[in-house]
Amino acid sequence: MDEALLRGLVPGVLGILVRRGADFAAAEDAVQDALVEAVRAWPADPPRDPKGWLVTVAWRRFLDATRADAARRRREDRVEEEPAPGPVPAVDDTLRLYFLCAHPSLSPSSAVALTLRAVGGLTTRQIAGAYLVPEATMAQRISRAKRTVSGVRLDRPGDVATVLRVLYLVFNEGYSGDVDLAAEAIRLTRQLAAVIDHPEVAGLLALMLLHHARRAARTGPDGGLVPLAEQDRSRWDTAAIAEGVGILQAALARDRLGEFQAQAAVAALHADAPTAEETDWVQIVEWYDELARLTDSPVVRLNRAVAVGEADGPRAGLAALAPLDGSLPRYTAVAAYLHERAGDAATAARLYAEAARRAPNLAERDHLTRRAARLNTDRSDRSR
Repeated sequence: MDEALLRGLVPGVLGILVRRGADFAAAEDAVQDALVEAVRAWPADPPRDPKGWLVTVAWRRFLDATRADAARRRREDRVEEEPAPGPVPAVDDTLRLYFLCAHPSLSPSSAVALTLRAVGGLTTRQIAGAYLVPEATMAQRISRAKRTVSGVRLDRPGDVATVLRVLYLVFNEGYSGDVDLAAEAIRLTRQLAAVIDHPEVAGLLALMLLHHARRAARTGPDGGLVPLAEQDRSRWDTAAIAEGVGILQAALARDRLGEFQAQAAVAALHADAPTAEETDWVQIVEWYDELARLTDSPVVRLNRAVAVGEADGPRAGLAALAPLDGSLPRYTAVAAYLHERAGDAATAARLYAEAARRAPNLAERDHLTRRAARLNTDRSDRSR
């Protein structure tokens, strides 16, 4: 059983059922039933045409459900119109499904869950495990999302930026349970790049590849976070870096700069540096200037303050940090780092401890707590 092949067929099968007249929610349920049947039947009797097999079984499941629903008896006449089993048209509905799942009426969390289910082919249990929520909770979220988009007509061009934002949210979830959401986001973005020619799609794919290439070096043997400057760069995935840089260069050559291309350019400069000391921080600051112009994001300005601190010294970094809102996520951690670089260990230790209390996850909290403890220990040793 080739699970990747099976999941890769989902968007096309779902799109065919929708084009035949099935509403989105019913079609998606029918496709999930067909996938379950494929897992049961294919190992012993693999079909010659996997997609055609799934379309036939899913359509029959849809018709069965339609017959059983007394409120929808008027759809019974579709039984006579059932197409004969066989090859199906080679029409790619992936892009249409992306835009449907990223519909503006959905919340970001619902859009992500629906994308993973309808385009990614994951089960409700897998998605719930990845988000560490009960399966029943995730089932309700997906059901509400399907009801919201059922009957929506996509007769106008979709918003590529919204689709990319959903994929970026998937990637940033990382991984947990038995589903690696970072790898899944890369797979889905590759799929999107195959059906739409857009430099920002390429920029997002490059960004994901460049970040994911450093994954093995991000944690130590004890599971603790390893900062970028301290990572063992021999553990970085050079093939993923080369692919990401190549995709980025082709996108930048089109001279239609967007925020994902600019973020990928920053990631590429980090990946290109043989050592942390050889990082081209001046150019990174320039890319953050571009990002700030494109997005006017306070988070971008926060990251820019770190880069300024590396390029022009910690005092310059603190000056760049000063105008920003202190309630920004990770503001206190950045301030602690810059004060530590400036030699103010007491202030840095206090800020690291404060940042640890605000940390969004256990790994980051432990890392910041250790930084504060190390500075306090060093100060205590020097005072003896």
